[in-house]
Amino acid sequence: MLSLATMLVLSLQGNGAIDDRVRLSLEALQRLKGADLQANPALGQAVKRVLEQVRGEPEFVQVVKDFALQGQEEGLRAVVLAAPRSDAAVEALRLLLAAKTGNPVVPLLTGPTSGVLEVIGSLGATLDNQIAPLLLPIAVDLARPLEVRSAAVRAVAGVNEGADGLLAMAVAGRIPDDLRYGVGAGLRGARRPAVREQAEKLFPAPLAKEGKALPSIAELLKIPGDVGRGAAVFRRADVGCVNCHQVGAEGVDLGPKLTEIGGKLGKEALFEAILDPSAGISFGFEAWTIELKNGDEASGIIASETEDEIVLKIATGAASRHKKADIAQREKQKLSIMPAGLQQNMTTQDFADLLGYLASLKKPAN
Repeated sequence: MLSLATMLVLSLQGNGAIDDRVRLSLEALQRLKGADLQANPALGQAVKRVLEQVRGEPEFVQVVKDFALQGQEEGLRAVVLAAPRSDAAVEALRLLLAAKTGNPVVPLLTGPTSGVLEVIGSLGATLDNQIAPLLLPIAVDLARPLEVRSAAVRAVAGVNEGADGLLAMAVAGRIPDDLRYGVGAGLRGARRPAVREQAEKLFPAPLAKEGKALPSIAELLKIPGDVGRGAAVFRRADVGCVNCHQVGAEGVDLGPKLTEIGGKLGKEALFEAILDPSAGISFGFEAWTIELKNGDEASGIIASETEDEIVLKIATGAASRHKKADIAQREKQKLSIMPAGLQQNMTTQDFADLLGYLASLKKPAN
């Protein structure tokens, strides 16, 4: 069987695409996985040829794993970059974390924020304790965007060494203020009861209007949300969503439009966005403070900017225009213009209803 399968692999010449011949090679290699390639140089050459033909594809990861190949870090990173949130990417990251030399995951944690966020999400999915020394420093690196640091917290809180590290930093007072909610939520959901108990003391769960701790997202999602009641909560003055967001033509054009938000974010992400608005500020909706040369200040979201003028959108949705010649300095704020603590104006049922309403806001089906 070994000889027959080896001959099959050797006889196939791929063209760089995963065609039928390459798939036959992969099937043959499946029957040979674990074979000693050093003892069979011809098979080793065949494996290398197949690897070249499936570079960047999920099959690349499987071949590397089946034959415990070393020195394939570049190819594994290519799989991650091609589809960062795929099952193949998660498996590739597991293999990279197990690499004998260096730390081949680090290059994947630099670059555009969107890509880094996806890689961090997949690192969390590995459930490998080795992500702790990678992600804990990112979580407290104030030079990183807040959304990246928040993602690092969510990922690392899911493994024991990461939860221990976050807890140690919390006890030492090293958790930045803008991460307290995320760290608290992550640790309150940790696997070990001792960690959860200590987290409840350090980071009490946010209170709903009735004075009880708001349930976790897993528990809240079990509560049926009424879309009609949720629409009313959205428009209530004490909640004020409509004062900063538009649904269709209704509302104030200040924050992101929510007309189709249910098709973009799941209920878990919506839950976090309400409770911790600063953790995921959408690009273009960052709050800025401008100090004018006459001593006045203005704050808002930059609506437009030219060589001569900056236009801010302020809380009412109105425009505030400022000539650049009059500006002494400007500074991007770390906190969202959306206030935290809105859940205190809602009962648990109100919150479930609001989530149900927001989740229902989707692009109409054709």
